[in-house]
Amino acid sequence: MDSNIVFLIIALIGIALGFLISKFLEKNNSSKVVENARREAETILKDARNEGESIKKDKILQAKEKFIELKSEHEKVILGRDKKMAETEKRIRDKESQVSNELSKNSKLNKRVEDKLKDYTHRVEYLEKKQEQIDKLHDRKIQQLEIISGLPAEEAKAQLVESLKEKAKADAMAMIQDSIEEAKLTAQQEAKKIIINSIQRIGTEEAIENCVSVFNLESDDVKGRIIGREGRNIRAIEAATGVEIIVDDTPEAIILSCFDPVRREIARLSLHRLVTDGRIHPARIEEVVAKTKKQIDEEIADIGKRTIIDLGIHGLHPELIKIVGRMKYRSSYGQNLLQHSREVAKLCGVMASELGLNPKVAKRAGLLHDIGKVPETETELPHAILGMQWAEKYGEKPDVCNAIGAHHDEIEMKSLISPIVQVCDAISGARPGARRQIVDSYIQRLKDLENIAFGFSGVKKAYAIQAGRELRVIVESEKVNDDKAANLSFEISQKIQTDMTYPGQVKVTVIRETRAVNIAK
Repeated sequence: MDSNIVFLIIALIGIALGFLISKFLEKNNSSKVVENARREAETILKDARNEGESIKKDKILQAKEKFIELKSEHEKVILGRDKKMAETEKRIRDKESQVSNELSKNSKLNKRVEDKLKDYTHRVEYLEKKQEQIDKLHDRKIQQLEIISGLPAEEAKAQLVESLKEKAKADAMAMIQDSIEEAKLTAQQEAKKIIINSIQRIGTEEAIENCVSVFNLESDDVKGRIIGREGRNIRAIEAATGVEIIVDDTPEAIILSCFDPVRREIARLSLHRLVTDGRIHPARIEEVVAKTKKQIDEEIADIGKRTIIDLGIHGLHPELIKIVGRMKYRSSYGQNLLQHSREVAKLCGVMASELGLNPKVAKRAGLLHDIGKVPETETELPHAILGMQWAEKYGEKPDVCNAIGAHHDEIEMKSLISPIVQVCDAISGARPGARRQIVDSYIQRLKDLENIAFGFSGVKKAYAIQAGRELRVIVESEKVNDDKAANLSFEISQKIQTDMTYPGQVKVTVIRETRAVNIAK
C-alpha cells in the first residue's frame, strides 16, 4: 500500500515536470531542449519506479519478520498453557489417588466400627442377663435373711437406719470436739503471733536508739526556719538525704532518724551548714547536701588512709582504701564494721607472728576480709565472694584473696592465712557485747523495703522512715502521672505485703513533684 502511494507521487511529480518542460519548450521553440527534458523525465520516472520497488521489498521483509516474531510469542504462550494444563492434570490425578486411598481406609474403618458395635451389643445382652440373675439372687438372699432374723425387710431397714443415726451422732460429736480442739490450737497460735508482734515492736523501738542522731540547736526559733513555709524546707531535706527529720517538743534539739549512718551524717553536716549560714530554702538545701556528700567522700578516703597507716599496711589500691573508709559507716550485727576489721587485723598479726608466718600479710587479709559488706549497690553474691573478687580486681596477692573468700567456707582454704582470718573473725565477733542481732535484722528489713520500691519503673528515690513503718517513694514526674502514682502506691504495698514479714503495718507514700525552672539573664 505504501509503495503504490510513493509510486503515484513520483508519477505525479514526473507529469508535472513534463508539463513544465513542455511549456518551456513551447516558449523557446527548441526541440532539442524538449527531447532532453523528456529523457530526464523518463530517467526520473525510472528511478522512482526502482526506488518504489525497493521500498516495497523492505516493507514486505519487515512484515514477514513481524509475523515470525508474533508467531514465536504465540507458540511460547501455547507451550506455557500446555505446561500448566499438564501440571493441573497431574495434581488432579494425585488428588484422585489420595481420595481413593482415603475411601479405602474409611471402608476398613467402617468395617472395624461395625465389628465393635456388634461386640458391644453382644456384651450388653450378656450384662443384662447377668443383672437379671443378680436381682434374683438378691431377692432370694433377702427372703433368707427375713427367715433367719424373723423380721420383715422394712422393719429391719428401720432398725438399720436407727443404728446409723446413732453412729452419725457419735461421729458428729467427735468432729465437733476436733473442731473445738483445732480452734483452741488456732487461738493459741494467734495469741503467740500477737505476742511475737509485740516483742518485735519493742525490739524495733530499742533498735531505733541505734539509728537516730540528735542535732542540737541554739534556740527553738531555728525549728521554724528548718520546717519552712508549709513544711517545704523539711520536705526538701528529707527528699535530698533520705533521712527523717523529727521536730517535737524537745527543747533546742531535733532528731535525725535513718538506718544508714552515712545518710545521717550527711544530713547532720548539711543542717549544721544551713543553720550556720542562715539561708534555708529548697534550692540552697540541695546545693549544701551535694557539697556535704562530696565532703563525706573525701572524709571516707582520709579514714581509710589513717587506718592503713595505723596498722602498718602499705601499697593498698586507692579503691580499696575508700572501701575501708566506708566501713566506718557500716555495722554488722550492731558491731561497727571498721572497728571489727581493725580488731581482726591486729589479732591476725599476733597469731601469725606466734605461728612464724608473715604478720603483714595476715593483717592485710584481716583488714580486708569484710570489704564485701559495703557495696555501693545491692548484689546477690555473698560478701566473702564479693570481697575476694574486689581484692583480685585491685591486685591483691592470692593468699590474701583466698583468705577473704574462705573466711565463711564459701571456697576451699589454700593457705595458712585463711584459717587464721576465720578464727580471728570469730574471736572478734563472739566477744561479749560485740554484736546485736536485732539491729542487723532491722536494718536489713529497711533495706529490703527500699529495694522493693526500686523494683518498679519510674522510681527515682526510696526512703524507709518511721522505723520501717513508712516507705516514702519519689518518682520521676515525666514517667509517672498522677493516676499511675496512685496505682504505684497500691502495687508497692501489695508487693511488701506478699514478700516481707514485718510488725504492724507499712504506709507507702508516693511523691510526684513537677518543677519549672528558668534563669533570668
